[in-house]
Amino acid sequence: MNDESTLRAGEEASAYAGAVEERGRANVALAGRGVGTPKPSRRPAAGRALSGVLASRWLGPGVALAALALPYLNSSTYVIRIAADALIFVMLAVGLNIVVGYCGLLDLGYAAFFAIGAYTSGLLSTRYGWPLIATIPVVVAAAVAGGLLIGGPTLRLRSDYLAIVTLGFGEIIRITANNLDFTGGPDGLYGIPGFGDFGLRSDIALYWVTAVVVCLAVLFAGRLGRGRLGRAWRFVREDEDAAEAMGIHTYRVKFAAYIAGAVFGGLAGVLFAAHQTAISPPSFNFLWSALILMAVVLGGMGSTPGVVAGALAISLLPELLRGAENWRYLIFGLLLIVAMIFRPQGLLPARTGEARRRGRRVRGGAS
Repeated sequence: MNDESTLRAGEEASAYAGAVEERGRANVALAGRGVGTPKPSRRPAAGRALSGVLASRWLGPGVALAALALPYLNSSTYVIRIAADALIFVMLAVGLNIVVGYCGLLDLGYAAFFAIGAYTSGLLSTRYGWPLIATIPVVVAAAVAGGLLIGGPTLRLRSDYLAIVTLGFGEIIRITANNLDFTGGPDGLYGIPGFGDFGLRSDIALYWVTAVVVCLAVLFAGRLGRGRLGRAWRFVREDEDAAEAMGIHTYRVKFAAYIAGAVFGGLAGVLFAAHQTAISPPSFNFLWSALILMAVVLGGMGSTPGVVAGALAISLLPELLRGAENWRYLIFGLLLIVAMIFRPQGLLPARTGEARRRGRRVRGGAS
């Protein structure tokens, strides 16, 4: 009796093992939905091709090459000026993405660091005759000092409280620049020099300097987000308490994100001052901070390619809609609403490749 039951159980186990082997790779569904083979993708071929292009490792170098080659394609003053404005906006969005997208700190006063960089370089170049490139170390130091000033006592706050404090900091910087005679008061500073013409047309030379700096900044931000510090930022963003329990010094990690974003904003201010040759307090109002944050959210928080796409959309769409005259901002707002309804995660949301790599290892081992 026992021998027969044991034999029967062994036969059932071997039959079950054989059935599993015959099925090959099974797709284990959620409880109650059964088990089935993976369904073929219903995405159209155009959608798959677009996803392949966006996931390509050559997309970033291609966009950078196109930006550098723009003067050869169209060297009109209007196109070069609009393209330089867009590149400066990209650098601002990438810097804010470190704070908001990587680390999850809501910053509504990011234009303050933009103003610090522009006014520092403008004062040193117009009042003391410094070459603009020589002002960059001082600008970096001033941006770090501004980050220490506001980040030191406030980064222990979270969510809405931190947003309110940073908003106040941005307004304090703007109002201070508006009320000091040393900064030019409401009139601001004018006659800010560029980096030199290098034997080229002045606006094209400045555009190429801006393009090189912005490309390097985007590359650095992407590498920073994929490194050890970037992983710590993501852990803090997802759950600060759990990250602290696992041994991450959350205050230092947030402080590093805030300082890095401040440096990006300060350097963008130098490019902006050289590009405009004149700056004033209204150039750094709250609308700048709101638009930069909008670019980060529209592109995809935490995604460097997405933030670049969002910044280009925010900066270039009003110019592309200029033919609509008084209706262009209405159309611009409607397009943003439509984009956020159908792509709430952003145009190019952040992706992780762990599952894909793990799948490749499993398939490679099985074969």
